[in-house]
Amino acid sequence: MAKKKETSVEEKLRALYDLQLIDTRVDEIRNVRGELPLEVEDLENDIAGLDTRLEKFTTEVADFELQIKAKKNDIEVAKEEHKKYAARLDKVRNNREYNSITKEQEFQELEMQLAEKNIKEFQAKIEQKNITIEELTGKTEERKKHLKGKKSELDARLSETAKEEEMLAKKSAEFEKKIEEHLIAAYKRIRSNVKNGLAIVPVERGASGGSFFTIPPQTQMEIASRQKIITDEHSGRILIDAQLAAEEKEKMGAIFSK
Repeated sequence: MAKKKETSVEEKLRALYDLQLIDTRVDEIRNVRGELPLEVEDLENDIAGLDTRLEKFTTEVADFELQIKAKKNDIEVAKEEHKKYAARLDKVRNNREYNSITKEQEFQELEMQLAEKNIKEFQAKIEQKNITIEELTGKTEERKKHLKGKKSELDARLSETAKEEEMLAKKSAEFEKKIEEHLIAAYKRIRSNVKNGLAIVPVERGASGGSFFTIPPQTQMEIASRQKIITDEHSGRILIDAQLAAEEKEKMGAIFSK
């Protein structure tokens, strides 16, 4: 059984830099989208919040309407009771009974007045809630129109780059297979810690890309020999020589342009 060929340090460096070029290209695509995905998400959250408030106010209006219905029923009951007491007045036999009945009538009249007052209060609250519901409905419709426009814009941008992103994802998985897990983990960790997402940079004019710190000549020679993976002591980035970077950029440029 043939022994599996071991990947050289140079091959690992090339694969890592290819991965970096892919991720940089993905970053560029996402930058083109700008803030659109976040804007869409914010609008969706805003609409969800408005819908929740609308549901709350609508439920409150329905509750007030039920209470009005109950109070109207109380008024009808009080009216019937008042009629009954009025009929009994014709049959009273003494002042004590008369006073008792008239007090009951007065009580029923007060019950009706209180119910009428409650109904007016509930109607005022319903009117105020309906004004708020109308305002919220207007805001919701406005947000939904805005969201529709933003989604259309985002979908258009996504459709433009969908095939390229799919290709880049496949290539990324392909290059990751050439690299040990600990190197992939280190690459991703470095990438997440640097501002521009560049975890691997070439040495340019004696310094690592984007840095002003000069790299010692001996270290530059070691980087150019491609015998081991060397990191920049200042930024923590993995360093490669300019020639290797140029070769991989040309190779990946051809892939990206397909």
